[in-house]
Amino acid sequence: MHARAFRRLEAKTQVFTRRYSDHFRNRLTHTIEVTQISRTIAAQLGLNDDLAEALALVHDIGHPPFGHAGEKALDAAMRLHGFSFDHNLHALRIVEDFEVQYAAFRGLNLTFEVREGIIKHSHDYKPEDRPELAEYLLNQRPPLEAQLIDLTDEIGYNTGDLDDGYEARLLTVEQIASSVAVFDRCYRDVKALYPTAAEKLLFNEALKRVFDILVGDLISNTRLRLEQSGARSLDEIRRQPERLAAFSPSIEEERRQLKNFLYENLYFSPALAGEKEDAERIIGELFAHWMEEPDDLPRSYRDKSAKEPLPRIICDYIAGMTDPFIYQQYEKYCSD
Repeated sequence: MHARAFRRLEAKTQVFTRRYSDHFRNRLTHTIEVTQISRTIAAQLGLNDDLAEALALVHDIGHPPFGHAGEKALDAAMRLHGFSFDHNLHALRIVEDFEVQYAAFRGLNLTFEVREGIIKHSHDYKPEDRPELAEYLLNQRPPLEAQLIDLTDEIGYNTGDLDDGYEARLLTVEQIASSVAVFDRCYRDVKALYPTAAEKLLFNEALKRVFDILVGDLISNTRLRLEQSGARSLDEIRRQPERLAAFSPSIEEERRQLKNFLYENLYFSPALAGEKEDAERIIGELFAHWMEEPDDLPRSYRDKSAKEPLPRIICDYIAGMTDPFIYQQYEKYCSD
């Protein structure tokens, strides 16, 4: 929490940039919400809630500016030069190298389990594809604390983005209820309980119930799967053929329905298309500029060019930027 990269999340996009409104979630507030969810679930399952909290706090630290549109644009720019960008792997670079706070060593001196969870919480990398990550036991499942994070992340952004989309007037109650079964059930229940309440309050009550259904199901189904597996130790959890943390089949289907609804009606909304186009243009043009004019990079990044390829150095620089700072850099180097 005292790392510079963590503080920068406050000025990085979740869904809505500040040019749209400053009332909505950013990467930092989203991270705080995911951390609360993760600690609650870990405690209910008797897990190490401190480890779950650490993994939740760090899970988005590798994201570039402009949200997922920025990550897509940065990866596309890197692939033009034979490289790629993965925010989980970039997060590992941040905590192991970029953060310099100690005289004795680089990085944050995090435990193995935290560093393992950074790269494995949401993706199973194949050992043959990532030999440089061999120390992180890629042929084994991560601990349950790490397995939870991708799912608590989804609970956080599925409910949070639905809330922000409604507040932004890009989504209506009728639209959501007609496409998302779990919300429709909850909204009908609260409308029967509070027939005279304002729509906004009914929406809030319904969304809290959706949240509770997702959290409650993740706790109960993960506990059930753990019992059915017979695993009684971390080594046994690591040797399981699949991850044990999961929603039940019926709730998993409703989670997918909610996620698909958000993609179709919010993330790719015409109202947000301009923001995505800006992100792709700004990152693409800045990347190309520094490839042609590397002397315009800060000295600390130019000095790294003797040890690492220029595209990777430029990628590191852009990925660490906040939304306001990358706008400033674009105005300085790419604006007519």
